[in-house]
Amino acid sequence: MTTPAPAAEPLLDWTAAAQIAGRLARPGATAPRDDLDALVAGLRSAAGDAVGHVLEVTGMTPAAPRAEGVLGDVHVVDRAGWARANAQSMRAMTDPVMAVLAGQMPATSSAVRLAGAAEVGGLLALLSGRVLGQFDPYGAGHAPGHGRLLLVAPNVLQVERALGLRPRDFRLWVCLHEQTHALQFAAAPWLADHLVGRVGDLMSGVTRGSVAMAHAPLREKAAVVGRTVLRAVRGELVTPLDGILGPEQRRELEEITAVMALLEGHADVMMDAVGPRVVRSVRTIRARFEKRRDGEGAPALDVVLRRVLGMDAKLAQYRDGATFVRAVEERVGRDGLNAVWSGPGFLPSAREIADPRAWVRRVHG
Repeated sequence: MTTPAPAAEPLLDWTAAAQIAGRLARPGATAPRDDLDALVAGLRSAAGDAVGHVLEVTGMTPAAPRAEGVLGDVHVVDRAGWARANAQSMRAMTDPVMAVLAGQMPATSSAVRLAGAAEVGGLLALLSGRVLGQFDPYGAGHAPGHGRLLLVAPNVLQVERALGLRPRDFRLWVCLHEQTHALQFAAAPWLADHLVGRVGDLMSGVTRGSVAMAHAPLREKAAVVGRTVLRAVRGELVTPLDGILGPEQRRELEEITAVMALLEGHADVMMDAVGPRVVRSVRTIRARFEKRRDGEGAPALDVVLRRVLGMDAKLAQYRDGATFVRAVEERVGRDGLNAVWSGPGFLPSAREIADPRAWVRRVHG
């Protein structure tokens, strides 16, 4: 009789991470109860209205039948709810990796796992104030291609107030972006597992490198941390992981970034393509929102924090991906662009994101 292998230890205490994230997340914008009820109802309504527009403008269809007007579950949450949900999703993404790495890593103590939970929880709390909406394909209990849409109500309220936007238009505009993401995963149900696999490959390399770093002299550890922070402040850091990645992990990260650029750029182009017939003030929203993305008027500390958190790299994904999508559409049209959802081999590489004609030549000849 064989003895089953022991279950892989979690990378960190995920329950504690969710609790810490929820406690540390600041509440954000507030309003009278009636206004908050109207905000929640307006976001739910906008999420439903966005589905039909996204299906029409993208020319895409879900791979499996769906109820009319539904691409995923809609959850209107506060910042703490978003942070807790993302801790859950991060665990869902990392558990398969930890199962593969079981036996390759030294055992971790409960104190180490709790310290990791504090770090992740604090990071999620910080990010919770910067997210308007998110499609999460990895929420617990969801089948591939059917995730959950998280809309962060206080952040939506804060931004529409700060930018002086029409609430109905802005809420629909946000939902158009997130429902485009929902449709991407519904039309390409292989995509969620593909991303987990790619991220898993990256994490495996980073984890093995981290184990080696744990045994490195203190001087070497300090040098890596110092270079990472310095490059962040100088605006040279591509990602918070940049200081510890080896050549192979850098290449893997570049390919993952290319896929994320496609997803974000495609959603950005499609949300505007719906046009002023549906979102009357779309041009005003885009102009003011781009200034906000660029950090216009933001304090210096916020600019540095964005760099350390990798937010500037995220913004580059939106713009690089949108440039790719528009360039492909100019050459082969929207139907030609939609070939990208046919399978992993049709996704653009990092080189092709920068050279859309190379993708068109490879896929369309």
